[in-house]
Amino acid sequence: MQAWINVGTADNFEVLRERGFDLSPFKSSRERQSSEMQPGDRIVYYLTKVVQFGGVVEVTGAAYEDTSDIGLESEGKPGEDYPYRIATKPVVIAKQGNGIDVREITDLLDKTRKAGPKKLGMVFRGNLHKISEDDLRTIEKLMKERA
Repeated sequence: MQAWINVGTADNFEVLRERGFDLSPFKSSRERQSSEMQPGDRIVYYLTKVVQFGGVVEVTGAAYEDTSDIGLESEGKPGEDYPYRIATKPVVIAKQGNGIDVREITDLLDKTRKAGPKKLGMVFRGNLHKISEDDLRTIEKLMKERA
């Protein structure tokens, strides 16, 4: 099992919430990474600007390409689509506005420990990142405590 972080906006996260987190979409630049995902992998959603982890989903199928519009908007490139998708199911999802503030837990995660709370933008630059199973366990535990 591999753990991942999918970086996106809170608005896009809410679009996925409305869908029941039945899929995780990726930008066209993430074809290779998304194709590496396997059933059983976990994806943590990191929400930009609010600097929160919003939820965790489990991959349930293989990656596929679909260019139909599902209502997502790219923060950096208007009009950019999310053609690579993978079927998922929710594991633990924070209530709206009640995600985990990543700045408060940087010292708990391998991924953020060295950067600290002021340099998280550099740590989560890009759309998709691998993280350790230890980081995943920590994030899931904290999220379940809040749920």
